[in-house]
This record gives sequence, structure tokens and C-alpha cells, in this order.
Amino acid sequence: MFDAFRTTVDWFATVAREVPRQSKGALTAGPEAVEFARDWKRGYYAHVRTVNEGGDGSLNIDVAHRKILDEMLASPRWSHLASIRGDSERDHLVKIWHNLDTYTDSVPGLAALKQYGVVVTLSNGSYRLLLDMAKNKQLPWDGILSTDSFGAYKPTKQAYLSTAYHIAIPPERIVMVAAHRWDLQGAAQAGLETIYVPRPAKDTREIRESMRSKAEGGEVDLVVNDFQELARLVAQAKQGDGASK
Repeated sequence: MFDAFRTTVDWFATVAREVPRQSKGALTAGPEAVEFARDWKRGYYAHVRTVNEGGDGSLNIDVAHRKILDEMLASPRWSHLASIRGDSERDHLVKIWHNLDTYTDSVPGLAALKQYGVVVTLSNGSYRLLLDMAKNKQLPWDGILSTDSFGAYKPTKQAYLSTAYHIAIPPERIVMVAAHRWDLQGAAQAGLETIYVPRPAKDTREIRESMRSKAEGGEVDLVVNDFQELARLVAQAKQGDGASK
């Protein structure tokens, strides 16, 4: 079971590139666009925390992204982006999240892993966002699971256990693959196994370098460099199982 944002797809690079392109020159590429992307994502994390703590807010991330965008453009920091005024322009910016770039190893790694079991995504993205992303980028999921159907965002235990229920697989037989430490900590608390994939600019460099497998005294079950390495390890394990029989 794979996280989507920043594990399978690179939201940061895509948003930082596409917002300047779609803002009619109001936002310049480079440091300003990078800051805008980070502010948008900070708003997302704040929204998730608020909802998971019982506060008001939508479980549809498209609705949340639009609300955060509106608040950003009304703030003194971004009020100079006067050309992004209409609903149409803002909706187009929100749709950037439906067409995020994949990492180069994502599609071939997932395709290889499908030979050995069920491969799904569990994401805080809306179902339609995840469907569009899979269609646009040829992501070969066996299934798409969105927390907007489960009443809570990750990393609540409810999100992971609801997924286990819907795919009819016990939590202890599911492996969560993510580039977020907090995602894997939530999955582990729900009884799932965990695999960490370091991605650039996701967790801090200190966290990425400190993540170790339990065999090495760390907190996750396995650390791999990318999806293709994971597929090779699974293939080797399956071959070993076959030989032992």
C-alpha cells in the first residue's frame, strides 16, 4: 500500500513549476514559486491537523486546496497576485494537483510489484484526484483508497484500519510504503508493516539519514532507495520461497 503525494508523485516540483505557468506571469518561477508551493502545502498540513483533531473542514482535499488557495491570495504575502481572481483561474490551479509528475521509478516499480500481490494507494487526496492522477500518469494501481471515504485523514488509525477492512486483508499482512515518517508511524500504530522510501525534499535530511530498519535498530521494517529496488527484493523473496518448497 503506497502513499501518493511525495512518495509516488512529486507534488512539490510540479506545483512550483506549474503555478507560474498558469498564473499569467503574476507569479515568477524560482524562489517565489517555491515559497508559494510550500505555503500551499503548509496550509494542507494545518487543515489535516484541524480536521483530525475534531475541527471544521472538508475531507475532500480539492475543497480544502481551494479554500487554502483563497486564504493565501487574500493574505498580504500573496495579494499582489491580482490576476488570479476568478473562480476559473483558481480552479485550474487546484487541478494542478490532479496531474503531478511521477518519480522515474514509480510506474515500473509498481508494475513489477503487481506480479506478486495487490498494489493499492492510500492517500489523503480525493478519490477523483487520485483517479485523474492514475489516468494521467499511467499509475497501475489495483485499487485506489481515499481517506475522504473514511471520515478521517492519515495518520489516524481509522484511515489505515478502514483500508484493511475494504481490501479484506488483515493489517498485519499489509505493508505501508511512504516517504513520510509520520505516515509510517501512523501505519505502525494500526498494526501495518512499514517501508521507508527517501525522497528529495520530503522529510528533512536529518530524518532521511536517520531512518533505519528495525534490524539496524531503527523504527521501520525496511528502507529501500526506490520502488524498483523494492520490486527486486520482493522478487528475490518469492524465488526463495519457491526454492524452499
